[in-house]
Amino acid sequence: MESNKKIVENLTHLLSIINDGKEGYKNAAENADSPELRALFTTYSIQRAEFEMEMKSFIRQFGGDADNQHGGPLGVLHRTWIDIKTALTPNDNSAVLGAAITGETSAMKAYDEVLTDGNLTYELRQELVSQREAIHECLRNIQNLEKQYAHS
Repeated sequence: MESNKKIVENLTHLLSIINDGKEGYKNAAENADSPELRALFTTYSIQRAEFEMEMKSFIRQFGGDADNQHGGPLGVLHRTWIDIKTALTPNDNSAVLGAAITGETSAMKAYDEVLTDGNLTYELRQELVSQREAIHECLRNIQNLEKQYAHS
């Protein structure tokens, strides 16, 4: 079914973004000098691992290969989470937070695009909305932290 193929492509793209976020937060947690940031980034990395499991379940449900980590044709869009790896410099919490903001903003846009698909099942739409809301909450928290670190 053509609509399933498109859904699988979109979900695979989101899976790539989720994995980028998981790894980005893991790297950020390992390199942050603040215990508060290490704990927060570890929490967000674990959250993305949970998103990953849910996304893989839906990909399988729609007949896709959930072990494909590379994404479909949409995967050629840049992955801003890679910026975290290059932004990590010792004791530069502001750069890490800035890279996280860029990544989360990009992730939200990707979710918004997928949510325009009228062929999504109710259950899938609810899960995507829930994940997007969680990402938005992360973004707000990180933006607030960035303001705090910019003034310290």
